[in-house]
Amino acid sequence: MEQKDFYTILGVPKTASTDEIKKAYRKLALQYHPDRNPNDKKAETKFKEAAEAYEVLSNEQKRRQYDQFGHTGANAGFSGGAGMNMDDILRGFGDIFGDMFGGSTNRRNSRKEGPEPKQGHDLQHTIEISLKDAFLGTKKEVGYYHFFTCETCSGTGAKKGTKAASCSHCQGSGQMHYQQGFFMYTQPCTSCAGLGYTIASPCSECNGQSRVQKYDKFSVNIPQGIYDGAELKVREKGDAGVFGGRAGDFLVQVRVKPDPIFKRVGEDLVCSLLLTYPQLVLGCQVDVESIDETKHTVKIPKGCPIDERIVIPGQGFHKPRGTVRGNLVIVTECDIPKKISDAAKDALNKYSKEIGTETSKSKGFISGLFKRFLG
Repeated sequence: MEQKDFYTILGVPKTASTDEIKKAYRKLALQYHPDRNPNDKKAETKFKEAAEAYEVLSNEQKRRQYDQFGHTGANAGFSGGAGMNMDDILRGFGDIFGDMFGGSTNRRNSRKEGPEPKQGHDLQHTIEISLKDAFLGTKKEVGYYHFFTCETCSGTGAKKGTKAASCSHCQGSGQMHYQQGFFMYTQPCTSCAGLGYTIASPCSECNGQSRVQKYDKFSVNIPQGIYDGAELKVREKGDAGVFGGRAGDFLVQVRVKPDPIFKRVGEDLVCSLLLTYPQLVLGCQVDVESIDETKHTVKIPKGCPIDERIVIPGQGFHKPRGTVRGNLVIVTECDIPKKISDAAKDALNKYSKEIGTETSKSKGFISGLFKRFLG
């Protein structure tokens, strides 16, 4: 066979990358494949030329020798196209063609001597807690079914004294390769269901699955200051891995139920304090019980307005994974009775005459208040 320039044969420049060389060879091999060109000697020659060129240029060492010494350097490690066996060329072409569909060019590399360990699935669970539990922290017991490693076979899936073996039908690859004329295709091995191994004597406890399902329960620590919607991860409390793989994790989503008295704003614990009008005007001291039943004495200043925020520092929520705490914030409100006694009404009338009820910027609230009191 006449020795032509390999780059010219493939139609690529000398600076072409390995991927570009491979792509060019695929194109030519498809074009001049014997199945597409039966009894065409010219096509067969071009097919062999392309195979020879690819054989050299796809190999880094051979390509370097070829670039430096030409065909003499390349032939030092290659027999030349004239002596190439067509079956070998077609087999190599099949490997290249198989790559286009994700096939393996080396079955020995994909051979499985036994089951491949796989990690178990993560499991999820939702826990509802009160705002008080979120404030103080708590423990919650969780019960659920999940997979455990089979104790009978220690997770091998095989009876004691036996083990899994590489599938003899597919040589452990899990796949069977077929060729029909020009086309090649791959299917899962029917003998091992594509696993690449067989278990001749499966464990009677787990039926060769390496794990069994059981009921389990454990306590989950809910830290102080946890937020609504937070997720806690308990490592390796999910499903056991298959054939010795790592167990999955257990993910706990925390939902915090609303509280009728308190609410959370950032790290602050907020509540309202109902006071009478005289308490707001004259000032007073009152005891306020927090969500954890701790009592705080709060001083209400004279002339305290509604919606005044009285802050008790450091008595709010603990910041998760921190030492800082928010504040207890008390918001003042006025407790206006809907019904009052005649004596109280007389006293309010007297007070109203004393301070006046004319509407003004400063007296508008007082006027409205007494109108509501007195009807």
